[in-house]
Amino acid sequence: MNLGDIFSKITRKQSTPEEAPSHWIKCPKCGSLMYHKEVESNNRVCPKCGHHMRLSAKERINLLADTETFEEFDKNLSPLDPIKFVDKKSYKKRVSESSEKTGGNSAVISGECEINGIKVQLCVFDFAFMGGSMGSVEGEKIVRSAKRALEKNQPLIIISASGGARMQESTFSLMQMSKTSAAIKILSEAKIPFISVLSDPTMGGVSASFAWLGDLIIAEPGALIGFAGQRVIKQTIGADLPENFQTSEFLLEHGLIDAIVERNEMKKYISDMITFFTHNNQIKVAEIDDEQNTNE
Repeated sequence: MNLGDIFSKITRKQSTPEEAPSHWIKCPKCGSLMYHKEVESNNRVCPKCGHHMRLSAKERINLLADTETFEEFDKNLSPLDPIKFVDKKSYKKRVSESSEKTGGNSAVISGECEINGIKVQLCVFDFAFMGGSMGSVEGEKIVRSAKRALEKNQPLIIISASGGARMQESTFSLMQMSKTSAAIKILSEAKIPFISVLSDPTMGGVSASFAWLGDLIIAEPGALIGFAGQRVIKQTIGADLPENFQTSEFLLEHGLIDAIVERNEMKKYISDMITFFTHNNQIKVAEIDDEQNTNE
């Protein structure tokens, strides 16, 4: 080997991050580089620092639902383009790209499943589909899930991961905030449990509607949760924001959510809480029946 060959090896161009092998994952919080199977086996929670990376809707369903119990509903619902919206790309183009990326027609997958043997209605947002934004289809899926929960007397679980309302649908998207909130109100009046799970991120119109209406509101560690972005708030009030502002830890400290639950404990926690809610409801119903019988 001559000197030129040695020099060419030394000066060989290094791989760019895009060219790096996909089987290695870098934690966005601590920077640790880990083999992908190590991260995936821990449900995409960093083994080094505990950072909760984002999950797809399908990964989330596999995490919560008992094996082979999930039945998807309203799969064929797909967005329309009511105002023919175009920015750098048309709305139809963005929907098409998101569909190819996620394999779904919308940012929400809804269906029925069992969680540790308990039948529930489950809605899961997928942030990879247009930032999990809520449009007409997403709102309709949530409302239909609420109706099924009412008809079947089953708890409703919604896992949020959204940037907020979908601007490409304008007012049609904003209407979903009141539409979904009204559906949750009906569940509340019927004493059917609604558990709202806030994952990273839960922002905008989603956080300002059904996501805050849960009988129980829980969040994953480190999740970004709020309405407006921090930069907008800072510019509006003209002051610095507190440390950890809009994180699940900050919200728990100030009493805005009920609990922070580690991802690997989420399934058991939810099933335990459903058991608690339904058991208490059964006791209350029995007490009311006893009181009525006594009065008669």
